[in-house]
Amino acid sequence: MSIIYLGLDDTDILTSPGTGHLAREIAAILATRWSLSGVTRHQLLPDPRVRMTAKNSANVIHLLCPAQDESTFDLVGLAGEVTDFMRANFQPGSDPGLCVAMNLPPAVIEFGQRAKTSLVTMAEARTLADTHHLFLRALGGDGSGIIGALAAAGLAAGGNDGRFIWVGRMRDLRGAQPVEAIIAAGIAAVQTSEGQTVSNGLVETGDKLRPALIGGQPVLLVEPAAECWRAIRRD
Repeated sequence: MSIIYLGLDDTDILTSPGTGHLAREIAAILATRWSLSGVTRHQLLPDPRVRMTAKNSANVIHLLCPAQDESTFDLVGLAGEVTDFMRANFQPGSDPGLCVAMNLPPAVIEFGQRAKTSLVTMAEARTLADTHHLFLRALGGDGSGIIGALAAAGLAAGGNDGRFIWVGRMRDLRGAQPVEAIIAAGIAAVQTSEGQTVSNGLVETGDKLRPALIGGQPVLLVEPAAECWRAIRRD
């Protein structure tokens, strides 16, 4: 099973719902026809030199493509459909970008990692996309959203960055929850930050679950608390 990564960035302004909301809307539409493994959030460099709405994060939709369809899947058609939706929901003042890709090369994963700690440019993003024949488009504004869209897709493909904002039934759970209910909701594992698996007991999740992307899977990180476990968030 291959994964198609749809990276979205800089689609919003302070008074709009946000890129995460838009990504979940698109994911819900795509889920009526294809299987999805979730939507992730990836934190990029927070720097005053970077144009951002709030925290300079980007989102990625993970769409599952059966291996037998990999060579025939219409990536261009999918990208066109998502492009149309994003343009229809364009927020004046934003600078949206979209990346749609499968089998991302190490150079794009490395670009995403650099975008977390240093300034990267639109020229670099375009060169990478052209070199590796990736769909990368600016959909308004100054076009800078292509940086985060490509970087986030690379980070998602690396399998060990960011956290899920949607997977399975995770958004139905809040407050204290048994580990068994968390797993049943679509989380692959519950574990401590040291890697210890937690297989039973209660987890205080707060207002919502925030599982991390670890080893390509949604994993809820926890720490010991009085009489239970407490979920911890990784940006």
